Amino acid sequence: MAMTHKISCVCGATRFQLTGSHILATECMCNSCRAAAACFSTLSGAISLLDEKGATFTVSQRKDRVACLAGTEFLREHRLKPDSKTRRVVAICCNSPIFKEFSGAHWIDIYNQRWSQHDAPPVEMRTMVSDLPPGTRLPDDVPNHKKQSIGFFVKIFGAWIAMGFRNPQIDYVKGKLDVC
Repeated sequence: MAMTHKISCVCGATRFQLTGSHILATECMCNSCRAAAACFSTLSGAISLLDEKGATFTVSQRKDRVACLAGTEFLREHRLKPDSKTRRVVAICCNSPIFKEFSGAHWIDIYNQRWSQHDAPPVEMRTMVSDLPPGTRLPDDVPNHKKQSIGFFVKIFGAWIAMGFRNPQIDYVKGKLDVC
């Protein structure tokens, strides 16, 4: 029997089902993730995506293992720049960031806040720590990589091989969210 997890926005109007195990659980320290988190924090009722270290914690999941069960009408995309290859998707029913997606990618990164506490996988590594201000100290509980590591790419590429090099499209996000 395949492992399944249910995730949702804060109010529960937008719900997803994830099937199978995740690819990777990562804390990202990049400037764009932190900038997007700052933008989203200005939305009414929003909770912070940043933890005390300035990280956004996401769980990578194969797109072919993600199903939106309800609430597609609430999903909006936000790009930091009009030509950005990264879109972040927010459920506007309660201003909950749900996931980020890279153009052409076969996976999405689901924000950790969407998982229940007992279902959330533990962080496996930190990436892009080179974007943090000089002198920033991080715990050494997991690897702290200056950029994306070889291990990061091995896991992502391994998932793509397992998918038969397919790249499913997420076409149910219809509107744009203008913030910041």
